[in-house]
Amino acid sequence: MVEILLYAFGIMYTPGPVNLLSLNAGINGEIRNTLRFCIGVACAMLILFLLFGYTGAWLITPDSQLVIGLLGSCYIAYLAYKIARGSQQITDEIGADKVQPDTSRTGFRSGLMLQLLNPKAFIAILPIVTVQFPAAHITGVSILLWSLLLAGLAFGAPGSYLFMGVRLRKLISQPRYFRLLNNAMALLLLYVAIELALNQLLDVTA
Repeated sequence: MVEILLYAFGIMYTPGPVNLLSLNAGINGEIRNTLRFCIGVACAMLILFLLFGYTGAWLITPDSQLVIGLLGSCYIAYLAYKIARGSQQITDEIGADKVQPDTSRTGFRSGLMLQLLNPKAFIAILPIVTVQFPAAHITGVSILLWSLLLAGLAFGAPGSYLFMGVRLRKLISQPRYFRLLNNAMALLLLYVAIELALNQLLDVTA
């Protein structure tokens, strides 16, 4: 059972679109709304763990995985655009915390949507519910308990990146560095979106 936790921790806490968005939100001071975002991510993971834990992986066909992956990639690219556009609106007032942060990228709904469309979520979930749960004889009510535990881990992943972003924000005083970090984060998200889309297309044509 320890192997389940180690695998989930390793896959959830590595940099990905959800964690990068939380890091960016922490840098820009979007703390309260991003906590709702983290709750949305956790709820999405709980839904997916319960859904596939009790039904198995038969619901995910190659065609549906392609559609979900492409939709998720488009959504991540849209969020990258929002970050890049928002970075152009940062002024000298940011050093005095007078700028109202743009919270349209974060929030419960955004976290829920992004994680439900995030191909990385399926990479994390499917091996657990199809291989590790049966191997550990996790069935019935145990699936619910483990799903709640793993959803808690899913909340902690973007939460920890949010905390790192807040700490990094305290070390920055010049607005140009905020713009630079926002643009770098937007490029990273765009790269993630393109890579995910290409991987989905290559899997289909392979």
